[in-house]
Amino acid sequence: METQAEWQRIKDLFGAALERLPAERDAFLRDACGEDASLREEVASLLQAHDCAGGILERPPNFLLPGAVVRTIGPYRLLEKIGEGGMGQVWLAEQATPIQRRVALKLIRGGMYDDSLIRRFQAERQSLAVMDHPSIARVFDAGATPEGQPYFVMEYVPGVPITDYCDEKQLKIRDRLELFVKVCEGVQHAHQKAIIHRDLKPANILVSEVDGRPVPHIIDFGLAKALDVDGEGRSLCTQAGGLVGTPGYMSPEQCDPATQDIDTRTDVYSLGVILYVLLTGEPPFDTAELKNRPFHEMLRLLREQDPPSPSAKIRSNTRTSSATASARGMEPKQLVTQVRGDLDWITMKAVEKDRSRRYGTPSDLSADISRYLRDEPITARPASVSYRLQKYIRRHRYSVAGAAVFVALLISFSVTQNIQLHKIRRERDREDRIAEFMTGIFKVSDPLERVGGKVTAQELLDKAAQDIDTGLAKDPEFQSRMMYVMGRAYMNLGLYPEAQSLFERGVKVSESVLGQEHKETLHIMGELAWTLFEEGRLSEAENMERRLLDTERRVLGPEDNDTLGTMGNLAVTLCEEGRCPEAVKLAREQLDIKRRLFGPEDYYTLAAMENLAVMLARSNQFTEAEKLERETLDIQVRVFGRENLGTIGSMTDMADIERDMGRDDEALKLYQETLDLEQRVLGPGQPETAVTRYSLACILGRRGQIDEAISNLQFAIDHGLQPRMDLQIEKDPLLSSLHGDPRFAALAVRAKKVAESKTTARAGETN
Repeated sequence: METQAEWQRIKDLFGAALERLPAERDAFLRDACGEDASLREEVASLLQAHDCAGGILERPPNFLLPGAVVRTIGPYRLLEKIGEGGMGQVWLAEQATPIQRRVALKLIRGGMYDDSLIRRFQAERQSLAVMDHPSIARVFDAGATPEGQPYFVMEYVPGVPITDYCDEKQLKIRDRLELFVKVCEGVQHAHQKAIIHRDLKPANILVSEVDGRPVPHIIDFGLAKALDVDGEGRSLCTQAGGLVGTPGYMSPEQCDPATQDIDTRTDVYSLGVILYVLLTGEPPFDTAELKNRPFHEMLRLLREQDPPSPSAKIRSNTRTSSATASARGMEPKQLVTQVRGDLDWITMKAVEKDRSRRYGTPSDLSADISRYLRDEPITARPASVSYRLQKYIRRHRYSVAGAAVFVALLISFSVTQNIQLHKIRRERDREDRIAEFMTGIFKVSDPLERVGGKVTAQELLDKAAQDIDTGLAKDPEFQSRMMYVMGRAYMNLGLYPEAQSLFERGVKVSESVLGQEHKETLHIMGELAWTLFEEGRLSEAENMERRLLDTERRVLGPEDNDTLGTMGNLAVTLCEEGRCPEAVKLAREQLDIKRRLFGPEDYYTLAAMENLAVMLARSNQFTEAEKLERETLDIQVRVFGRENLGTIGSMTDMADIERDMGRDDEALKLYQETLDLEQRVLGPGQPETAVTRYSLACILGRRGQIDEAISNLQFAIDHGLQPRMDLQIEKDPLLSSLHGDPRFAALAVRAKKVAESKTTARAGETN
């Protein structure tokens, strides 16, 4: 005589075996029962009886007997069987009274409804009865056949599983997420009624169209776990110890027979798996592989092994990635780019093995998805890690070292001439201070202080940066201007930590002398914000640019050139953070104003056109991006000539767009032409040339010209890439064709060391 626990175990294995094909059941029982021969015999006898009875273990209801003319249960006439699972069958039925409608009638499998299963059925009936939400199928009626077989009647949903619907309609990622949010809202409603579904999967989320719009319906709360008791004080909880759910969608705690503590985070995990499938087209774990494993090994894997991120899943399965991307209206590369980042973080937090690290409720999960859809920061990312998406890195033009110092001297002398409007004594004192300061800078070339070699522009700047606090302390207005000039010189040399330090000091001095909202103070703040951007500190740059833009619009006006410059910088920062739709909107606004104020061929208008084209390309709007960039390049060539730095920059951006559109031949031709111009105009060792060499390496590698690609990449690293580009080399997808070459691995390590030395060492010297 079996104990209640043994009988529960037998029923669990019997139900699990029924879910498998007949040919797979023997192997399943061997794995699941192990050395327990009596347990295997008990389950096998039930399976044999089930097969002999045609799937029904006791006398079937009269309406299913062979030869029955009318198949009815009460007022319901059965039309066709539309589903069958471990608990029973689902029929499409027609209700005649008191109203006419089609319904879904669920009938518990004959021979399986002992007291335990009937209590579970009552839990399902109660679960549906207390809920009222548009995303949850409603319950209409419940009862039993004359033979005592329980059934219930619920809303008939003529829909298809959510994953099938999304693929058939080729819904884009945004549309899939908006539909998924509605599912989360329905599950949240159930949780508020103290009901846990515990078997959420695509087959239990059917989608139908109402007025041409998709509406999800969550069905089958038969495995729900109630957190409260019914009106008579009886618990609605499913008996602990039985494994309830669908492998692959079950939470780790469901896969542990010893775990009795199931809560709302179980449904959050299943929702995370559904989200995973909506994004990638596949579940986190291979279903066929799970079925081939022994039962206990399958449960162990689901409890302990972490799945790959959605973007990694798409990249790894090249056999299906094209079909998956096509069903989402994009190319595989675009799909990986869109999923990588925020959607990876959201999904992986939902399917965390440790439920204390999951989202606490479905509403928390849907809230983070809504933040993503609104281009707002999500909570799934660790607070200590800023957004570092692999986006387009805006190129900058550098001046030669001597020219930077020369410009600084010219501005200082120009400022001196303006100061002559003041009193003679103040004029004389200022000239003396400037002369003393400039003399001190050039003392570095004194042969008694320096041995061998030429004085470099950086040495002059470093000397000036050390002396400026004391040398010009008596003239803070001129001091702040010199800090700005020297900061720009450092920027042109790519020395961002040094530039940041000077701009920060310049802002403080200018605020103390001229005020926080003076035009010169705001101008230095703009340079400081852009320096933060160049250092990769995007969040800080965005915050400063937003505050600065608000102040400039109020103080200088919305059409002031500084205001328009800050608009453009903010748009570039937003696009770098992956918020390209918001960036494109801001860049369009800026371009419209510049065209109206300056005309279509002005330098500032052309710069705005070029920035907008880049952002459109990052938003995968390639047709408009290509058209706008070609228009910009044609004007640059006609107005300024081919050897103009602005023209060369436009050629580089045009080549980037051609590359991203898959036109490698056209892109390669443009990069090579750009490189020839840069070497002739700037010289072979300039940072602009290094960036072009980097782009050439990407194209040559993709074309299989590995040696040439490695050579160009080595040149780029040796000749002054920006720190952000040095750090991205190892994981840049554009260089993926080189990853197998040992020379590439060595170059990536070297680039990382170069970048770290550029940032940490210089920051230490500056501080």
